[in-house]
Amino acid sequence: MRSVEIEDIRKQDYLYDEAIKTLRTNIQMTGKRIKTILITSCYPNEGKSDISISLAKELSSIGKKVLLIDADIRKSAYFSHFLVNQEVRGLSEFLSGQITVKDLIYATNYPNMDIIFGGTPTPDPAGLLGDEVFGAFMKEIRGYYDYILCDTPPVGNIIDAVLVARYCDGAVFVIEQGAVSYRFAQKSVNRIRKTGCRVLGSVLNKTDRRQDKYYKKYGQYYQKTEVKKEA
Repeated sequence: MRSVEIEDIRKQDYLYDEAIKTLRTNIQMTGKRIKTILITSCYPNEGKSDISISLAKELSSIGKKVLLIDADIRKSAYFSHFLVNQEVRGLSEFLSGQITVKDLIYATNYPNMDIIFGGTPTPDPAGLLGDEVFGAFMKEIRGYYDYILCDTPPVGNIIDAVLVARYCDGAVFVIEQGAVSYRFAQKSVNRIRKTGCRVLGSVLNKTDRRQDKYYKKYGQYYQKTEVKKEA
């Protein structure tokens, strides 16, 4: 297996980290049969990739063997997100027969966490994801990991997430606060359900904590506590 050095350049946020820990616990509570998990959204830029990456890191930090798959072979952002300074191949190259599995999966500098990059953007992503090669790969690889997280394009107006959902045990929707109507969210959820994939729940993202008195006070208390500890 090849290896890659990745760097998560996001700033640490205590409340965000605690929310990810809660999400991790909820995922674990779904049972051992839920191993392959689709993470998607209704629209672009709702934060699903951030959630996917954070959840993968959190699960791996407690000793779970995790594979994070960037299944967005239309417009992958992982390469730039992680500041990767080496050449990597990805899912699009594998599905189009340019590379084999041994060149597809990368071990990372995070213990227990492997990654598959999206690869070179392709003109026919739905054709590749709908091919039997992807399905066979997903069935084979699930035996090697505790969790496989598939970060897909939004469900909205393209079919990619629906194609990937056919090979996932469960799905998590990331929804930006105030950006998605109830009707459209339900429509997106139903598209995934029709594949037979179980919708595990949703994550409300990009919430405005300044308008939430509870979290504002909680954050202020935590910051004061940290200052006292450092003094």
